[in-house]
Amino acid sequence: QVQLVESGGGLVQPGGSLRLSCAASRIVVRPNDMAWYRQAPGKQRELVATITRGGSTNYADSVKGRFTISRDNAKNSVYLQMNSLTLEDTAVYYCNVKTYVATYWGQGTQVTVTS
Repeated sequence: QVQLVESGGGLVQPGGSLRLSCAASRIVVRPNDMAWYRQAPGKQRELVATITRGGSTNYADSVKGRFTISRDNAKNSVYLQMNSLTLEDTAVYYCNVKTYVATYWGQGTQVTVTS
């Protein structure tokens, strides 16, 4: 049973923008922290950005000022607006949602930045 559905990845040129979306199914009850991670080829998965239920955000230094995480609690969804993309942003991006009883991962969406 799929709990998190991601969308919005794709191919983009350097300097371009993409917006990732992640929708949690209703079985994911009252998400607390929501986050985006990414994993580039040959590298470990790394945290990109987090957002609390109240809206407080945190970003990896590498994306500060370029990426914006947001959420819609009514829709059980989290978003990642990515601007000024660089080649180094190429990775599979994963949505992560924590509740009081479980942690969920999305299936991943590929973001490829290429000239």
